[in-house]
Amino acid sequence: MQLKTLDDIDLSGKRVLVRVDLNVPMEDGKITDTTRIKRILPTITELSDKGAKVILLAHFGRPKGKVEPTMSLAPVVSTLAIMLDRPVAFGTDCVGPMAEAAVSALSDGEIVLLENTRFHPGEESKDEDFTKALAANGDIFVNDAFSAAHRAHASTEGLAHLLPSCAGRTMQAELEALEAGLGSPDRPVIAIVGGAKVSTKLDLLHNLVRKVDALVIGGGMANTFLAAQGVDVGKSLCEHDLADTARKIAAEAESAGCEILLPSDGVVATEFKANAEHKTVPINEIPGDSMVLDVGPDTIGRVEDWIKKARTLVWNGPFGAFEIEPFDHATVTVAKFAAMQTNAGNLVSVAGGGDTVAALNHAGVANDFTYVSTAGGAFLEWMEGKVLPGVAVLQSK
Repeated sequence: MQLKTLDDIDLSGKRVLVRVDLNVPMEDGKITDTTRIKRILPTITELSDKGAKVILLAHFGRPKGKVEPTMSLAPVVSTLAIMLDRPVAFGTDCVGPMAEAAVSALSDGEIVLLENTRFHPGEESKDEDFTKALAANGDIFVNDAFSAAHRAHASTEGLAHLLPSCAGRTMQAELEALEAGLGSPDRPVIAIVGGAKVSTKLDLLHNLVRKVDALVIGGGMANTFLAAQGVDVGKSLCEHDLADTARKIAAEAESAGCEILLPSDGVVATEFKANAEHKTVPINEIPGDSMVLDVGPDTIGRVEDWIKKARTLVWNGPFGAFEIEPFDHATVTVAKFAAMQTNAGNLVSVAGGGDTVAALNHAGVANDFTYVSTAGGAFLEWMEGKVLPGVAVLQSK
């Protein structure tokens, strides 16, 4: 993948506009998860150490082009400064006199965070005048927000048309990991796709069957595929109206030489709650009054056998209702096995998506995978084979 990085541009003394992801979860003005902030620290620190004037651009929430005080980035400043271990100034607007004054006050190596770009309607519409107003405060543009790269907004794509541009370290790491996962991976490649509904991942499934050697389908999605084969899934979550679609995807997989792994056994219960009375049954013996909430040991063993012979794993979505015990067992067991194979040097493991990150954190192995993406929509769209505007414009440069 050809794109410029921080190694390719002279940064000293330059005003560097850096698009970052600070759309962090908050409660009562306090950040509850700093993962996204941790990811951008290397880029900001490197720019500062190289003597750049670092100007951070970010969005928070969905203010829809209006100033919403509850969506200000001001509460992020103190946490960011603590984590960087250096001062961070704040500009009360991202364009206009207030932004210009905040940038003008910077000395080489200093950092300022400008206010929420989405307070202006021109951000999401990629308005030409707004994009030019953003660009007026910078000499160079660095995009370090892969998680927003699927949006063709002023600060994610527009700026790259107006200023010399490159990828930040987080963007670079993300793209290198994704390239290793699906772009030009070591084979065999196995993909695990879980989640509740097939309907939300149709494009993903159509793309993956052409790119991987084995596709494991878990979660509620698996029930739709099983029902399409004539299996009675009882009261399990199932999109019966997508039976033809499931059969079409299965046919595409067979044509492409991709093996689809569906559950051969399941953990069933009559109610969806933690520690509900449950039992493991063969997948064709699901009681009519029960629902499948996890896969059983035979399925786990088949998946682990495939991971053993794979060189690359791409994971998006859990196997079952991992949020409640004991229906987290399969997700946790397979995650730990994949982490062990990764640590042994046998596997490149790339995972992403909100539920996936939560599941890997729950299993205690998020740090043991080769790469875990914090991006939601952008990660999914990349896996679907779609062009991400914020990435494409960097490649074209």
